[in-house]
Formats: sequence, structure tokens, C-alpha cells
Amino acid sequence: MTAAQLVVVADTVHTLDPARPRAQAVAIADGTVTAVGDRADVAGWRTKDTEVVDLGAATVTPGLVDGHVHPVMGLVLTAGIDLSGVRTRGELVEALRAGVADAGTDVRGGAWVLGWGLDPNAFEGAPITHEPLVTALGPDALVHITLFDAHSALVSPRALELAGITGPRGFRSGASVVVADGHPTGHLLELEAVDLVGDLLPSEAPAERRRRFRHLLQSMAAVGLVGANAMDFEGDSADLVRAVAQEDAGLPIRLRFAPFVMPQHGRDHLDHVVDLQRSAGRRWAVDGAKFMVDGTIDGGTAWLEEADTHGESTAPFWPDPAEYTAAVGHLTAHGVPTVTHAIGDAGIRHVLRTVAGLSAGSGPRVPHRIEHIETLPDDLVEQFARLDVTASMQPTHCTHFTKADHSDNWSRRLGKVRADRAFRTRDLRDAGARLALGSDWPVAPFDPRAVMADARLRRTAGRAQEEPVLPGQALTALMALEGYTTHAAAAAGLSGRAGTVRAGARADLAAFGLDPLTADPDEFAQSPVHLTVVDGSVVHRA
Repeated sequence: MTAAQLVVVADTVHTLDPARPRAQAVAIADGTVTAVGDRADVAGWRTKDTEVVDLGAATVTPGLVDGHVHPVMGLVLTAGIDLSGVRTRGELVEALRAGVADAGTDVRGGAWVLGWGLDPNAFEGAPITHEPLVTALGPDALVHITLFDAHSALVSPRALELAGITGPRGFRSGASVVVADGHPTGHLLELEAVDLVGDLLPSEAPAERRRRFRHLLQSMAAVGLVGANAMDFEGDSADLVRAVAQEDAGLPIRLRFAPFVMPQHGRDHLDHVVDLQRSAGRRWAVDGAKFMVDGTIDGGTAWLEEADTHGESTAPFWPDPAEYTAAVGHLTAHGVPTVTHAIGDAGIRHVLRTVAGLSAGSGPRVPHRIEHIETLPDDLVEQFARLDVTASMQPTHCTHFTKADHSDNWSRRLGKVRADRAFRTRDLRDAGARLALGSDWPVAPFDPRAVMADARLRRTAGRAQEEPVLPGQALTALMALEGYTTHAAAAAGLSGRAGTVRAGARADLAAFGLDPLTADPDEFAQSPVHLTVVDGSVVHRA
């Protein structure tokens, strides 16, 4: 055996390797696990140059991988005032005024006021309009707020004027400018509409973007993440990731990028995405393509088989769904795995039908994926396993934004029948599906301890007073951990090479003060993270 460069020791190592589920020591050399054993084995592995980290009563697991984040787009989406805690229109007015005062923003001088994370439930069932923005800052303020779903924005009258938006617009995708009595309300739905104002926002200095990007990834490492599936690679993504990767410290975690494919993109863009698959560097690579077949239930832009209670969410994001199917087929033929955002039942059904129609035996080594899967009919549950499609889901979308009594905006729009089949994580696992878990940061926080806890509790960790949402969909502790480890690895075509602690696997580890398989989930959500190891290098040490 190669002499170990690093040995990690703890009372409990959950290897997630069926051949040896439990251990106490892990030897690492050249970025690979070289041996797994007990404390007594350490003496035979070490040399005078070996670093031995003994974590005592801690628990070591394979390093955690987030199934869905937006680390580059998120730098823009989280600019300005954090409005994620706002619950009423009055609180929105107060938060905007306080944020402007704290930042010293010169609203009268034409400076932009940015905000993010606003939950539409704050409008308490009333239409989402720019009225609170005007009340807070006046009619001439330039305001741009990204709503919590990152698919919509709320902007001020002055911002609409500057963008030349005076009424409804036509878009190639399912985007829209919301109007009332012929006048825009300030509510912009989906990216083509949001970009009308977003393109006017001041750009961030490159050095500051690099600093924020590096800090974000380091913060992810500090909670046990060793990697993330990045639904990004637009704009300056390539330059940004290359610049940070080339710094002395490099990228703290692995990033697997999937560039967007949108309805307005033609064959040239598809070929460009194929070419991008060769883009890679230390701890990052482009490996896939990101589609959206619908929008969001909260915004009325999901694709449902029957209209929501507002008469909305009946149209796909792609005006002609056959074009989506053809694009997936083209990329599949070139070995590119696809990732598709599908929230509504009609959208999910169309993606599954598309995958079922692909030529047998052709395509990528990595399974196709469906993201979010928010309302799922019974007849589609078994198709995920049968078609070998990864279900990629975010438990905190359920626990943070819906309520057990269906009084939230999401549930009211769907009605009881469809809200009762929400976020069916347990049904998918019981049906044999591969289930990758994640956060969709910045839509929800990226801390995997809380995501795993919420997946088990079906309520927000730390809030015992909350009634669980469909508690029959709760995952076991092992299922939750697998969603960030073995299932995450299988979703990336890396079974056996990642997601486990075994000889020959990647040396990616996370060490917690509490055991994720035995600790109370509310307590585990606050567990200390003692150590994170990526490629055999310590990237976080408490």
C-alpha cells in the first residue's frame, strides 16, 4: 500500500460501502482512499510525513454533494437586501427603507436598490405589484427585487420606464410581463421578462465577484459539502471559475456545470453546448445541459395537466414541446446528459415521455435527470426507476414554502388533490428511484445538515411547533444521507468512485460532531462540522 499522506480517525466512519459499513480510520494518498480500517491499523499506514487527524467521538461520512445550486447566477440573485424573512407587505416596506438607510443608498441620485428572496406569500393573497416599493421609496426609485423562486422579479415604475416596458410583451419562452388594466404591475415572470430590467443593472467588479464566489464555495465546504451540481455556465461563468481555480488555494469544492438550453436557442447553440463538454479544470468540469420545461407554481408558469385555481399554469416553457424533445435527442446522441427543470405534472410527464422515446443503448454514460418534481401523479412514480431517470429534489422547497394546512400560495394555486401529492420523496425511493438531494441555492439555504433534517421531518428543522407537510413522505436518516452521497454519485455516473469511503474511491470526506444516522434531526441540523476533505486535501477544519 502507498504510504498515507493523510489519515482521518474517528469513533465512527459510515462508509456507505456494503462490504464494510462501519470503520474508524481512513488512509489517503494522492487524492484517493488507500485503506479503510480500525484505529489499530493506523500505525501500519503512517510514516514520519503522514498527517494524522484524530477527531475522537466525531462521525465521518463520505463528503456531501448538493444536487442543484446556482453558484454563479446566485452572485447576482443575492445582491442587495435580504428579503427572505419578509412575511407581509408592511414588513416589505420597512425592510426596504431599513436596507437603503443601512447601505446609505442615494435613491434620489438614481442609485439602484436591489433585493432578493421575497416570498410571494408576503402579499397575503393580493396581487403582486410594485405598490409597496413606491410606498417605501417613492415613485422615482430604481428598484429590482428577485423573488424567492429566482424565476420572477418585482420592479419599480421607474425601472419599467427605463426598460421601455409600457405593456405586455411577446416572448419565445413562457415568460410574461404581468399587466392590470393594460398597465404593467412591476411583476415579471420568467427569465426573458426578468432580463428586460436585469440587463440594466450595474455590473459587479471582477475582483469583487471572485471574492464573493470564493467565499461562497468556502462557506459550502464549511458545512460538509465537497461538491455541487451547478446549474450555471452563462455569462462570465467560465472566466470566473477558471480565475478562482488558478489561485493558490484553488476551488474549495468540486463543481459540475450544466449550461442552459432555452427555447430561443437554435442548433448552433446545441453544438456549442456539445463543445463545452470538453471544458474542465482542477475540481470543475462541464458535464451536462440544463433545460426548463416549465416555470413555477407560485408564479403561475408551471405546466399542469389542468389549470391552477387562477386559471394559469397550462402552458409549457417551450411553446412547441416537440422542439424540447428534439433538442434532448440531439444532445443525447452526442453523449451529453440532460437536466430538466419540471415542476408541474404535465411537464414531468413530457420529460419522462421524451426519455422513454430516446434510442435504446444510445446516449450518455450519465443518467438523465428531472429537477424539482413538485406535484407528481401516481402513475408517474414508478417510471423514474423504470426509465433510469434521476429524481433531483430539494426538501426545503416543501418545508420552507408550503404548509400542512395548504394555506400557502403554492398549495392554494394547486388545490388539495394536487397539493396532497407534493414532493413525493419517500414514494420515489420506495419505488426504487435514484433520489439526489440538494438546495437550489439561492432559492433556499445550502446547508445540507438542515436539508437532510427537513427531509426526515417534513417541516423546518428547529421549529417543532410546525405541523409536518405530508409526513408519510419523510425519508429515513440513511435515505437522506444517501441523497447527498451514494445517490448523488450514481446521478453523476460515479458509482463506486465517489459517494462511499472505500479503497480506490475519491478521498472526499465530511466529519460531524453528531452522527447523521442516529442523532435527532433537529439537533443534527446544528451539528458542528469538524472537517471537510476534498481530493485528500483539508478544505475546512473547525
